[in-house]
Amino acid sequence: MVQTEDKETTQKQAALFDLVRYLKEQKILVEEALDRSLPIERPAKIYESMRYSLLAGGKRLRPILCLATCELMGGSVAMAMPTACALEMIHTMSLIHDDLPAMDNDDYRRGKLTNHKVYGDDIAILAGDGLLAYSFEHVALETKDVPADRILKVIARLGNTVGAAGLVGGQVLDLESEGKTDITVETLSFIHTHKTGALLETSVVSGAILAGASDTEINQLSRYAQNIGLAFQIVDDILDITATDEQLGKTAGKDLAAQKATYPSIWGLEKSQATAQELVDEAIAQLDDYGLAAEPLKAIARFIVTRNH
Repeated sequence: MVQTEDKETTQKQAALFDLVRYLKEQKILVEEALDRSLPIERPAKIYESMRYSLLAGGKRLRPILCLATCELMGGSVAMAMPTACALEMIHTMSLIHDDLPAMDNDDYRRGKLTNHKVYGDDIAILAGDGLLAYSFEHVALETKDVPADRILKVIARLGNTVGAAGLVGGQVLDLESEGKTDITVETLSFIHTHKTGALLETSVVSGAILAGASDTEINQLSRYAQNIGLAFQIVDDILDITATDEQLGKTAGKDLAAQKATYPSIWGLEKSQATAQELVDEAIAQLDDYGLAAEPLKAIARFIVTRNH
């Protein structure tokens, strides 16, 4: 009877958690830190291009996941913020390059003209390169009150995530798969686990590493992140079909036009939505041991399957 009452109390307290407010407050902290992290220097044009995309808005989901996990594991926002900024720099680099004519050839991102449409292909490529290089520098120089071995682990993790074993490898297979009609679910999952999921997982794991989490805790959090990463991409595929240009902040229907394999194209919308929900449920189950302290991460997981943009 006592256990039932405790469970009901926990559920009521969790229901009171205000995710909208939490995301808004964390986003403000992240954007202030991003603005401070990259002042305009000489040559001004490249810094303006880097800042144009870095400060263009977005959910800031990756840095917020990093901050939330670090706090869950007993760390602080201050010790995780440089890594949180670096994650957004890497993510922004991937968007700048992904939008180029040689890749996805998109004109809009987050409701604004893409970087290459404003600054040209050449500067856009260099802006992405600049953000990638600066992300490592920022973690190394700006992380305070964290043991050096943890910082080194984070830097190594970031390098692995963005390289051929991660984001770059996923993008290559994605490009090779365009227009093919025989793409399997296994290949599609490989693409998105590397192209999208790897950075989301590293966002969570980096926060845990900085706070000194144990290997057992990191493995548990990795499973949470892997599940929300795949769910995130499934929902993205669904939104490409169901959302408008205004909701997405970019051109809707691009995957269909490019004849890209997507989860809805293989499974259909209903099974895709059900699978995304199953993945989120499994992710949340990984956090049961942490009680109410894990509510930010649980709420973010729920948000992933209910978002419309």
